[in-house]
Amino acid sequence: MENKRKNIKRNEILSLFITLIIIVLVNIIGSFVYTRFDLTSEKRYTISDTSKNILKNLDDYVYFRVYLEGDFSAGFKKLRKETKEMLDEFRAYSKFIDYEFINPSESNDMAERQETYKILWQNGLNYYTETVQTNNGIQQIMVWPGIMMSYRENELAIDLLSGQSGQTQETVLNNSAQDLEYKLISAIKEISTINKPTIAFTDGHGELSDIEVYDIANTLSKKYNIKRATLNGQLNSLMTRSLDNDSNIVIRPAYDALIIAKPTEIFSEKDKFIIDQYIMYGGKVMWLIDAVSTTMDSLQSKESTMGLALNLNLDDMLFNYGLRLNKNLLMAYPCAQIGLVTGQGSNMQSALLPWYYFPLLTPASEHPIVRNLEAVKADFVSSLEPTISAPEIQKIPLLKTSDYTKASSSPVFISLDILNERPSQQMFPQKGLTTAYLLNGNFTSLYEYRMPEAITESAEMGFKTKSTKTSMIVIADGDIIRNQLAQLDYAKKNKQRVGSPLALGYDQYTNITYGNKQFIDNAISYLIEGEGLINVRSRELKIRLLDMNKVNSSQITWQLINVVLPSAIMIAFGIVLAILRKKKYTR
Repeated sequence: MENKRKNIKRNEILSLFITLIIIVLVNIIGSFVYTRFDLTSEKRYTISDTSKNILKNLDDYVYFRVYLEGDFSAGFKKLRKETKEMLDEFRAYSKFIDYEFINPSESNDMAERQETYKILWQNGLNYYTETVQTNNGIQQIMVWPGIMMSYRENELAIDLLSGQSGQTQETVLNNSAQDLEYKLISAIKEISTINKPTIAFTDGHGELSDIEVYDIANTLSKKYNIKRATLNGQLNSLMTRSLDNDSNIVIRPAYDALIIAKPTEIFSEKDKFIIDQYIMYGGKVMWLIDAVSTTMDSLQSKESTMGLALNLNLDDMLFNYGLRLNKNLLMAYPCAQIGLVTGQGSNMQSALLPWYYFPLLTPASEHPIVRNLEAVKADFVSSLEPTISAPEIQKIPLLKTSDYTKASSSPVFISLDILNERPSQQMFPQKGLTTAYLLNGNFTSLYEYRMPEAITESAEMGFKTKSTKTSMIVIADGDIIRNQLAQLDYAKKNKQRVGSPLALGYDQYTNITYGNKQFIDNAISYLIEGEGLINVRSRELKIRLLDMNKVNSSQITWQLINVVLPSAIMIAFGIVLAILRKKKYTR
């Protein structure tokens, strides 16, 4: 009996010793090999391969000063926790990531706090006013959910809040957590990239002016060099030509991407040829083309106008690449609203009414460019159809109208009387029509079999009939990229200069921000960089919020389950254990 007890004791000590050795070995291995198991369905805590590659290629320290420290609500505390976890995740893949959390309201000196706030504001961070319960009662505090990031001599401000006006705080904070990886990794890429890609807006055919594309150009300029390219029939408008070591002519696109934004004048065959050859050499193009010419300006002084087909001499070019631009105008519901003044004299009133020619476009596929995209506001948009002329080209629909749509072929009579009509199935007999496409593949030149031998055989010309693999995006509305300019009433109310550019997608008449800027930003990012960062941005994290109605109705039940039940179980367990011990030792 004594030997048996000794053997049991020896085995227990040996088991304990082996367990300790295993724990020590696991910790030693874990210090050299980073492993993390993400059991969430949407892989919430797993960063993308694109992010890992960007982090591994860092060659100097990136320092984050995160201004999310302090006494604020649970929602912001959760955002702080998510931010810290994401930065820790980044650290696992790069030794050059470092951070600190700072409380901008830490000082008891009001003047010092105000000076800190002023510096943060001047650096580009925004604040959020929140009402919280403190030891001194209910107080309003300023939360600065942002980061100042430093890399070598450069600094960059990152606003962590994402969301549209009118959304609840829970939704905004969930969107912020969802966008966290994209915002941080794209900021790292932006600040650490030395040679930025170059984007050119074309000139020479009545395209949108600088002030009309000011906001998107300013947004894109953070990641790309922005230029203007005037198409004047010169071969080197979009291409560069140089000699290699063997005196051979080397031809390359002068720009990484080209934006043709709402042209209104006809394209000559020379300019079309220049664009065509730019594409053949791998150039990327975003076409924003109106098929029908009409504007709201023509309805300012009269109640009706006509929409006439716009001849830009581009139809054969787009058809050859795989799309038909239909000469029609689409009406759809839901749509954006416009203001209408009714009555006379002292009885004049202004009302917002749905304008069916400004349809709200939604994703037509699950492509990363449009996944999780807010509605995009269109302005006299037309439809696009794929053709059979380019069967080898991949044609991916991006945007479409709603299932309440009507297409009217040009010429189209446009009247303000339609504001008085209520939407119905009879009024909108067609389902969603596609208004934007992504084209991928090896395109065939429009000028194949059309050029004389002197051109096709010229080394200096470098004529190509088949492109390298490239992409283009075609949008049947030039106004999707155009920002509004501040009108008199808005300028007075917001203390801005009349005619100053507003944010792309923001409608000053309804105070609603649409997804135009994100769509254009995503589209350009895809054309230049592929799906990498776009896939990061389009990740969807499920929001799991408590049902407050159920919480309030069953509050006492859950309090009993969480407080009383565990204590009762432990007491019962103790009683049963005591009875068993008593029986055992009584024998």
